[in-house]
Amino acid sequence: MDLPKRVIINEEGPREGFQIEKGPIKTADKIALVDALSGCGLCHIQVGSFVNAKHVPGWADAEAVFAGFTPREGIDYSAVWFNEAGLRRALAFKDKLALEGFISLSASEPFAIRNLNRDRAGQIEAMTKYVQLHRDAGLPIRKIIVMAAFGCNFAGDIAAGKVVETVEDALALARDAGVAVNNVTLADSMGWATPKRVATAIGAVRNRWPDLAVALHLHDTRGQGIACAYEGLRLGVTSFDSAVGGLGGCPFAGQPGAPGNIATEELALLCEEMGIATGLNLEALIEVARLAERIVGHGLPSAALRSGTLASFRRNAA
Repeated sequence: MDLPKRVIINEEGPREGFQIEKGPIKTADKIALVDALSGCGLCHIQVGSFVNAKHVPGWADAEAVFAGFTPREGIDYSAVWFNEAGLRRALAFKDKLALEGFISLSASEPFAIRNLNRDRAGQIEAMTKYVQLHRDAGLPIRKIIVMAAFGCNFAGDIAAGKVVETVEDALALARDAGVAVNNVTLADSMGWATPKRVATAIGAVRNRWPDLAVALHLHDTRGQGIACAYEGLRLGVTSFDSAVGGLGGCPFAGQPGAPGNIATEELALLCEEMGIATGLNLEALIEVARLAERIVGHGLPSAALRSGTLASFRRNAA
């Protein structure tokens, strides 16, 4: 098994977590979480979203959070937005943020209709305008995101062929816009991924586009997240999205109370025990996960949060 020597872990806990928590979460606590994560060795932290507060009330205070956190050198801080109004809000923080767009399409049309009120043609039309908006603003488009890449609560299983078709749509859109995209993230939006589905989808994409780098965005909705991450590592994936403490989840998945994204500290622990470098301070991450749990006021699903690292027990046993 030819495992990667090093992986990049992209932290999405603040954005993912605070969009789904019932709250309200204090602005100062959101800032404190971002600042604490900045001390864990991460190279990318997704801070929050510039979205309509009626739909995502957890990010009604986005401007205050982005103004309040303290950036550290060597970390790319990012945000999410979906339209011109969101982009304008993000541009106000261009000195603090790594601003770039993406091409995001759902492999499940029922999910896109429920989530975005758009069918396949509507998604492509909206993304075409989104890409042009970013080109006009001088911002890069660096990746494709395929939502519901492994299955959907409203459409059932998603065949690998549908994932390939969705990537084809995105690449055609990029090509028509004069944009070169070399990365695709397969997102398990509703927790349907299993190791077998991960292997099948990655294999299908790589067979069609051998030079396209594949990343994984995994949820732990049904307890399969870390197993799927292991399968990704086994297949040579070197970029993963995760959320400290297991924060997050999809607010449009129709499964309230389900666990969120794979926990950053659990993914880091897996990599550490397999000899794969992450650059992260695992013990610091676990402390931040405990902070996140105190902030949201309820237990988070991460087992590492409660059990700690193996290294600490090894020190005590020595």
